[in-house]
Amino acid sequence: MEKETLDKYKEAGEIASKAKEFAKTLLKEGALLVDIADKIENKIIELGGKPAFPVNLSINEAAAHYVPAFKETTVLKEGDLVKVDIGVHVDGFIADTAFSYSIGKLEENEKLIVAANSAVDAAVKLVKPGIAVNELGIAIAKEITSAGFQPIRNLTGHMVDEYNLHAGLNVPNYNNGNKTKLEEDMVLAIEPFATPGEGLVVEGKSSEVFKLEKLGMVRTGRDILMHIAEEYRTLPFAKRWLVKKFGLLKTNLMLREAVAKGILKEYKVLREKTGEKVSQAEHTVIVAEEPIITTK
Repeated sequence: MEKETLDKYKEAGEIASKAKEFAKTLLKEGALLVDIADKIENKIIELGGKPAFPVNLSINEAAAHYVPAFKETTVLKEGDLVKVDIGVHVDGFIADTAFSYSIGKLEENEKLIVAANSAVDAAVKLVKPGIAVNELGIAIAKEITSAGFQPIRNLTGHMVDEYNLHAGLNVPNYNNGNKTKLEEDMVLAIEPFATPGEGLVVEGKSSEVFKLEKLGMVRTGRDILMHIAEEYRTLPFAKRWLVKKFGLLKTNLMLREAVAKGILKEYKVLREKTGEKVSQAEHTVIVAEEPIITTK
């Protein structure tokens, strides 16, 4: 990997780590989710990066893709287990990291948090060229099941590349039999999820997160679509961001048409199938004989 590229990955990781620590100061009973998300995203920009995707604040059985809407009134409550998933990019080079946090002390939450943290640490230790990707899944599942929980089998970690959050190779959270070998300079986001439930997620409501799939024409909001292509390229973005800049009505009309035409992809909130709580932990790692954890 060229030094300039490596430096940008490392810078994105450093910003993500700082944003993660800042996020922990915001997680309090009664805090508005939308305020938390806005403040974390603004902190990323203040630190010299850009969000690689909207901050996810997934609570309890919501495992991923919960992003607060514009002027949403949801607040954190005592006993909530919240997953904070943060993405940062520097000139398209991405760091992806996540942690789980309990609002108030609750033994069940704390055990789930420890299980996910232990799982990501176990997988990261194995990262080096030549190891099969399913070995990471085996290590993750072992940590989670030994704690009495199940890994989420239909959520995975993923390889990242320049302006590409999901760049082909998936990192399983169990032994999926994939013997693909890790290669030098691959950049992996390893993200185990633990639950006392069935270990599967299903789609729920719209997350109000979208991604540009292809260029195209819309009748309303061509300037919005141009902004998306120039500002976010192929990275996910929040409807909330567009509403602030272009207004609600115009944004709604553009999104509806662009999704119908396949120009934009719409993400759904992913929740645990049986409604049980979920924890998450995540680090971004560059594959090398001595792996580089950019988000430590």
